[in-house]
Formats: sequence, C-alpha cells, structure tokens
Amino acid sequence: MVAVIILIVLVIILVRCLKIVPQAYVYVVERLGAYYASWGTGLHLAIPVIDRVAKKVSLKELVADFAPQPVITKDNVTMQIDTVIYLQITDPKLYTYGVDNPIRAIENLTATTLRNIIGDLELDQTLTSRDVINTKMRSILDEATDPWGIKINRVELKNIMPPKEIQDSMEKQMKAERERREKILQAEGEKRSAILVAEGEKESTILRAEAEKAAAILKAEAEKEATIRRAEGEAQAILKVQQATAEGIKMLNESNPETGVIAIKSLEAFEKAADGKATKIIIPSEIQSIAGLAAGIKEVITDNKKDAGV
Repeated sequence: MVAVIILIVLVIILVRCLKIVPQAYVYVVERLGAYYASWGTGLHLAIPVIDRVAKKVSLKELVADFAPQPVITKDNVTMQIDTVIYLQITDPKLYTYGVDNPIRAIENLTATTLRNIIGDLELDQTLTSRDVINTKMRSILDEATDPWGIKINRVELKNIMPPKEIQDSMEKQMKAERERREKILQAEGEKRSAILVAEGEKESTILRAEAEKAAAILKAEAEKEATIRRAEGEAQAILKVQQATAEGIKMLNESNPETGVIAIKSLEAFEKAADGKATKIIIPSEIQSIAGLAAGIKEVITDNKKDAGV
C-alpha cells in the first residue's frame, strides 16, 4: 500500500516536472535563482525545487496602444496625440532581465520621444508630417529598446487632437477651401462649355462654307456642262445646215440648172442677206447681168400672161 502511494507521488512529481512549451513561446528557466536556459517549443524536464520557470515570453508581434499624450508644438499649440506601437521580443533573456515592466518603459519612452519631435515642428507640419514622425520615432525607439531584447516594427500616430478653437478654425478653413475649389471647378466648367460652343459654331461655319463652296462648284460645273452642250447643239445645227446646203448645191449641180434658175437662186440669196435691214448692198457685175436677164424673163412671162388673157 505504501509502495503504491510512493509510486503515485513519484508520478505526480514527474508530471509536474514535465514542461510543454507551446508554439511561439519561450520559457525563461532559472536554476537556484540564476538564469539557466531558454526553453523553446517542445517537451522539457525541470528538476523539482531547483528549476523554476521565471517568465513565459511570447514571440508573437505585440500591439501596445498608449493613451493620448499632451505635446506642445514649436508655435506653442498644445495638442493630444496617442500612439500605437507594434513590437516583437527577439531575446527572451534580455526581455526578462533587461528592464522592469518593459511595456511601461516603452510607453514612457514613447511619450518623451514624441514631445521632442513635435517640439521641433509647427502645427501645420505636425498635421501633415505623420510619416516623418512615425519614421523618426520607430528609429529612436528601436535603438533604445535593443538592450531589452525588443524590436520596434512600426510606430503609428493614431490620433492628433488639436484644441477645440484650432479645430473650429481648421474646419472653417477647409470649408472656405472647398468653396474656392467648387468655384474654380464651376468656372472651369463654364470656360470649357464656352470653348466647346465656340468650337461647335466654328465647325458649323466651316461646314456651311464648305457646303456653299461645293454647291457653287456644282452649279458652275452644271452651267459649264450646259454651255458645252448648247455649243455642241449649235455646232451640230450649223453642221446640219452646212450639210443641207452642200447637199442642195450638189443636187443643183447634178440637175444642170439653167441660167434663169441660177439667177433666181442668186436673188433669193441676196434677199436673205439683206433681210430687210441692210441699207446698201453691193452686187457684183456678173450678178447684175444675171439679175437683168431675170427681169427680162419676168417681163416676157408677164406679157405672155396678158396676151393669153390671164
């Protein structure tokens, strides 16, 4: 019975001496009060009474959100700024023994660093230089926390809260700026609209001028074509008349006309030439003799008609 009890006690002691370190954790172990080892992930055996886990350190990235800190700018404006620090423990031993309450130490260091940086900036620079402030703070804090086994990954200014009167003034300024931009955009819109209207009118005028020019060209081409066709018609008519005249002369020559017929045709030609408008006509002597012959023939014909009682 005693042996069973002793066995049970030994099993309990053994179980209590077995230490299982989870993932992303490190156990800092002390032996007889002094640093002994840093146990990583896995199963470890601690000697009862002699070995003690002094601290369980997480290797995950930690987020420290600090309360707003009062700071004064270069132009004597007091504001509240709260920061968020992203940090990671790189050396569990230094983290355990380097400083008492490391997070509290980082908070105080952040407040003093922030006051030093903001003290060299004016209000407008503070509001527009977050990236610069973040970079400077991260560099300073990372260097200061190296002896504590801590690495500062990121520093962010969460909120920058100027005094109420400054906020009201900034809101008015922003409102005035928005109104100014609105007026500028409206003026640019009107200007663009006027330009587009002018360009449209210009384009319309150009198109109208081109249309009128094209119409004038077409009209001129039509008149030219009509004139050409009219001239061609007149030329064809003259050609037809000449052809008819030539045919008549040819037929007359082939019919071997007598002198009287030739005289009559000559008189008809002179009659057409005079056309009732000529005041003086010069007749060649040959034509005159023919005309006299024709007049004689006409008298003979008249006498014959009278004798016949016609």
